[in-house]
Amino acid sequence: MRKKQAFLIMLLAGAAVLLEGCMLAAVGIGAAGTVAYVRGDLESVESENIDSVYEAALKALQELELRPTRKSKDALGAEIITYDAQDKKITIRLKSAAEGTTKLSIRIGVFGSETKSRLIYQKIRENLQKPPDHTRVP
Repeated sequence: MRKKQAFLIMLLAGAAVLLEGCMLAAVGIGAAGTVAYVRGDLESVESENIDSVYEAALKALQELELRPTRKSKDALGAEIITYDAQDKKITIRLKSAAEGTTKLSIRIGVFGSETKSRLIYQKIRENLQKPPDHTRVP
């Protein structure tokens, strides 16, 4: 009887540890649009696909007169790197989360800058709210 109880306790403890990631993923998806500044990174989950967030980020940098020095993107993630006037590295990372959601991370320099990160994030959000511009430039 004691062996059975010990086995059940260990089984439940193991399940709690293994299923923890699923709960975090479900909470993260349900929290789309929330923003947190953690250890120098501004992090958000956007209820937009990775292509939309990537284009909004590029447009935000252009509006802020920041030219990307490196950019890469595929269906699973993207990274944009640029430098500000003080030569601080700005890194924007995107990861595809669930269907139609994207995890966004912005970091300024080694230690981060919440003010600058929030400014860039605000511009990205503004660009996500705008309807797409379908005009062609010859």
